Amino acid sequence: MLVLAFDTATPAVTAALHDGERVLAESTTIDARRHGELLVPTVERVLAEAGATLRDVTAIAAGSGPGPYTGLRVGLMTAQALAATLGVPAYGVCTLDALAYGSGRTEPFLVATDARRKEVFWARYADLRTRAEGPFVNRPAEVPLDGLPVVGAGAALYPDVLGKGEEPPYPYAGFLAALAAERIASGAPLDPPRPIYLRRPDAVVPGAPKRVTA
Repeated sequence: MLVLAFDTATPAVTAALHDGERVLAESTTIDARRHGELLVPTVERVLAEAGATLRDVTAIAAGSGPGPYTGLRVGLMTAQALAATLGVPAYGVCTLDALAYGSGRTEPFLVATDARRKEVFWARYADLRTRAEGPFVNRPAEVPLDGLPVVGAGAALYPDVLGKGEEPPYPYAGFLAALAAERIASGAPLDPPRPIYLRRPDAVVPGAPKRVTA
């Protein structure tokens, strides 16, 4: 097994390679505006560090969000293109699930990431592997905390409401790769690489031009 994983649903452009037992290489750049420029060089970097090539990859896992439309599309389209080229399966893993897995927590907690527009994407977890509710998109004050800790950078943006935000801040690809490899090895069902948007994109098709009258 050699799982290539990456996520572009948050400001972290992150990629990793996992052999079914451990992360062989991982690279992350925090830049919310250059997902398209950074993803391929990041993938190339982790392959080179692990001494592998794309032809060695047996599966691809991409973060499926929720996340902003443009960044999310970069990762999922890349996953689909690579899978088609290499003839290997591609899977989608909820970005919040990767964050939860990386937390290592064994008791209930929340995960929150930045949804922009003064909102957060969030979900509730029973433990690091079990999503109990969500994902949703809400204003921070609308998130039902119930006294639970909140993992992720989304919380740190609104500390007065959600607390300081517990580690990790981002869904680093090493977490995503390990979770995907675990699910593949156990035979657990995995989703296709399709986006979780939760809301419509900002861009819309222009309407018909108005008629000009004399």
